[in-house]
Amino acid sequence: MMYDQTRAQQPAGRTPGSAGRRTPGPEPLLPSDEQDKIAQRLRHALNTFADTPLEALEEAESAYDEATAQLVNALAERRRVLRASWQDRDPGTQSDALRQALRQYREITQRLLQL
Repeated sequence: MMYDQTRAQQPAGRTPGSAGRRTPGPEPLLPSDEQDKIAQRLRHALNTFADTPLEALEEAESAYDEATAQLVNALAERRRVLRASWQDRDPGTQSDALRQALRQYREITQRLLQL
């Protein structure tokens, strides 16, 4: 898989030419500052590969490990909050809340499948 450096440099929720306007869409799974830190580490690894390939690979692996750990933690927290929103509710009286929770599960799962 090829690394798209231009895409990694774009803040979450923005597209090239958006002039600082946020595009509508789902909330990012990781905060943009965390995404930026990880992307910066990966860019550093890519830029130093020619001079220090083993160190660059170790840096890239570390960035990967950090990204996956943060993603797992973010998904677990999102699941906890989402489950709390519908668990222990009477399904007959809270159908709108249950429908909203189902939409959120669907959205998150579809985003994961597209990774």
